[in-house]
Amino acid sequence: MKTDNVITKGRGNVFADLGLPNPEEDHLKAQLTARIQEFITQKALTQARVAVLLGMDQPKVSHLLRGRFSGFSVERLFEILNRLGHNVEVRISEKECAPERARTSVATCR
Repeated sequence: MKTDNVITKGRGNVFADLGLPNPEEDHLKAQLTARIQEFITQKALTQARVAVLLGMDQPKVSHLLRGRFSGFSVERLFEILNRLGHNVEVRISEKECAPERARTSVATCR
């Protein structure tokens, strides 16, 4: 049985590709959440320990580590990174570009 699969190349933001509201914010949250997960793994912290460090209950930590970030604001994710011992810098480029080419990204400085 043959099926015809259609493959569409993504635009770099799965949230926009899916037509979800606020795709740029969700993309930023996903990037921040990935960094949080990375730092927690590097530090070999348990969810219980992370919950104490962040001042939240363990189920919320579990949701965050599973990528369920809808209940977290960008500012809250910045605060979580700070509580894990990481500085957060927001830089805005001086050079202007066309609005459709403007983007938001997260980079880790080593």
